[in-house]
Amino acid sequence: MKSMSLRDSLKKIQEMVKRRDEARREVQMAMQKATRLAKQAIFLVHKGRIEEAEDMLKRAGELFAILNEKSGEYPELARMGTVDSAYQEYAEAQTFLYLVRDGSFISYEEIGVPMIPYVLGLADVIGELRRRALDSIREGRIDEAERSLELMEEIYYELTGMDEAYFLIPGLRKKCDVARRIIEATRGDVTLESRRNLLERSIRDLKDALEGKGSHG
Repeated sequence: MKSMSLRDSLKKIQEMVKRRDEARREVQMAMQKATRLAKQAIFLVHKGRIEEAEDMLKRAGELFAILNEKSGEYPELARMGTVDSAYQEYAEAQTFLYLVRDGSFISYEEIGVPMIPYVLGLADVIGELRRRALDSIREGRIDEAERSLELMEEIYYELTGMDEAYFLIPGLRKKCDVARRIIEATRGDVTLESRRNLLERSIRDLKDALEGKGSHG
């Protein structure tokens, strides 16, 4: 068997490295776009534009096909930071959409996201639920605000109850520490608004009673 010259050998390596770099850039661009689409979907869910959010997430999901194709040849591409970020944002958006639209949670298998990004994305949903709770308070929908708070507490309770996995997932403990403060602040906001509504109702009932008594006097 005739051996390859050094020049030919290095030329082959050069071509392979170039192809791998092209694949890396293609995956990176796809993941950045998927992250943007997921962020836009979250914004649309907050605005109540559910169908548009679904379309955004469908487009984001299709971009992961590029990752699957390229990482088949270059497995290291699946371990890039932009990939984890994209999966995490996508998981957060899908979970938030399902909670608002259907009132239920969705699993990582159903949305095709690896376990770790799914868990970290789920932790970030707590922040979106706080925003939804505050929007509900401003719009006078205290029941919706209370429901958002319940979901925040459920996510936090389940995440912190994962035993040793809670400590083994990088970044989860920090996210849960932040989530605990967010939940406490939201609970205070919801409680304050509930008391204000109760006071207003009591004043209104008293006023109606006094007016009724006066008309019979």
